[in-house]
Amino acid sequence: MPQLILSPWFLILVTSWLIFLVIIPSKVMNHNFNNEPETASTRKPKTNAWDWVWH
Repeated sequence: MPQLILSPWFLILVTSWLIFLVIIPSKVMNHNFNNEPETASTRKPKTNAWDWVWH
């Protein structure tokens, strides 16, 4: 049974975990988003009353 031969599969396992744990997180953390989120202000915006002119 070829699944019991450890030599090729162990190298593939170690290489894939090395990629997942070292290379991919550094690329994801260095990603810059185009629109950075801004913190919401606790101040309410001032609203002006809109006067209708009734003729």
